[in-house]
Amino acid sequence: MKALGWDRPDVILVTGDAYIDSPHVGVAVIGRWLEKHGFRTAIIAQPSSSDGRDITRLGEPRLFWGVSGGCVDSMVANHTALKKWRKQDDYTPGGVNARPNRAAMAYTNLIRRHFKETKPIVLGGIEASLRRVAHYDYWDDAVRRSVLFDAKADAIIYAMGEKTVLEFARALDEGRDWSRIRGLCRIAKEKPEGMSAHWAADCPRSSAERAEGKWIELPSYEEAAASKDVFWRMFETFALDAASETTGFVQKHGDRYLVHNPSQPPPRDAELDDIYSLPFERDAHPYYKTGEIRALETIRQSITTHRGCFGQCNFCAIAVHQGRQVTSRGEDSILEEVRRIAARPGFNGIIYDVGGPTANMYGYVCTKGGVPCRTKFCLMPQTCQKLAPGHARQIALLKRILQVPKVKKVFVSSGIRYDLVVSDAKGGPAYVEQLVEHHVSGQIKVAPEHYDNDVLSLMNKPSIKSLMRFKSMFDEACKRKDKRYFMTYYLMVAHPGCETEHMYKLRSFLQGGLRATPEQVQIFTPTPSTFSAAMYYCERDLSGKPIFVEKNPFGKDRQKSMIRGNRRHFTTIRFW
Repeated sequence: MKALGWDRPDVILVTGDAYIDSPHVGVAVIGRWLEKHGFRTAIIAQPSSSDGRDITRLGEPRLFWGVSGGCVDSMVANHTALKKWRKQDDYTPGGVNARPNRAAMAYTNLIRRHFKETKPIVLGGIEASLRRVAHYDYWDDAVRRSVLFDAKADAIIYAMGEKTVLEFARALDEGRDWSRIRGLCRIAKEKPEGMSAHWAADCPRSSAERAEGKWIELPSYEEAAASKDVFWRMFETFALDAASETTGFVQKHGDRYLVHNPSQPPPRDAELDDIYSLPFERDAHPYYKTGEIRALETIRQSITTHRGCFGQCNFCAIAVHQGRQVTSRGEDSILEEVRRIAARPGFNGIIYDVGGPTANMYGYVCTKGGVPCRTKFCLMPQTCQKLAPGHARQIALLKRILQVPKVKKVFVSSGIRYDLVVSDAKGGPAYVEQLVEHHVSGQIKVAPEHYDNDVLSLMNKPSIKSLMRFKSMFDEACKRKDKRYFMTYYLMVAHPGCETEHMYKLRSFLQGGLRATPEQVQIFTPTPSTFSAAMYYCERDLSGKPIFVEKNPFGKDRQKSMIRGNRRHFTTIRFW
């Protein structure tokens, strides 16, 4: 600050991660974005929550505090699916877990404790974004209030917040009202003026009404917490309309209201290019001298090509946070980033990943335009014909990256949506050929998650037929190119609706159909504001039919062990 001639920052961002100045890290992107637009922005990373020595280090900001739990929800970062404490934290030097539980709340309380009459405190990042309305919390096994009330903050900037945070900073700087900014939640004593309140689950709205713009009053926190039926209606209404740019929500908490303003439109391609052109160091701050940060090695030489996901898997938080539409960067912007990476000292000639939430959605657009369909899925039960143009644009991009000087190898390490590949009759086979010839580092990652169609349907995942078609394409391409590559399968157990009989089917398929012993097996974790978490809590499927939900930790662990046929573990469970 002395070197820059600052008397104090305009904005101080507080994060639960160590500070990595990278386009893959949300707090770094927000910091650089505000800096680009003239705001003096400082960052306090992983402050001590037991005293004020860190949080008071830079004084008070001129405009506001921004608080984030980090790149990963702090409860997910700190606890396994069986609620055991994690020993490893990839976002902390030396891997020692340092963030508090419910970090957004802990850091907000820390600021309030040491700055009595402070500037506004704004929550952001995935932890706040997923908890912005009343939600089921797996770790408490209860419905909790919006984190805005529990943290006693002033606002939440939800989703990918570049537009909102800039508008918010400008409004404060100019002394203007910020309460109606898109992409923002706030607390109010009264409902917004002129709102027409109803539950969409009870009174479905026409497309004309949605285009005109409406406020929806969700069931109150108290009503949702008291009844699983009410909670389900509340969550379904929120989830189906959360992506709307014309719909806002109101939810009563006690004698006050959560006001959830309509969302920001997704960034245009050029806006995304502007964000990724910021001067990131792609390194950890030199302050850290206590060990490596494992996440840094994954992202230092990797490229994000797009945001958002058409997949809408019921257990995944990406669609809730990044959006159900895909925005792709321009090829020239991506190539310029590759050149910057290649020019860095110590570059070894390898780009470790070119992708996004799903590697092969780059370049895909919905030709319908506008907001996503309210009750239809882009890829289920089959790929929508309005998704275009296919894999040709990504193939061209990968070929151009290989031509950049100093680049020797380019890998695609993000997961591949195989049903998109097999549905692209023209570009799919060419994409697989390109991957096998140039972009596989020994294995390729896919996420079938399960085998049984009933379980896959509850997950909103494609049937196993598309996986087998993709495997055939991949194996044949390996034979033609004389490559000995293999596929790595991500699997999930104990998802709502998954029973012992389903696990026997999955194990039989792995042994017979795939002839594989998977290494990547995870126990389902109900993350807030996902349909799978709502199914877990309410013990019902999307149609309202009751389903089995494995909630016993021994039963969950047993399902995981069944994949590898650990009979001794079965005996232990039965005895228990």
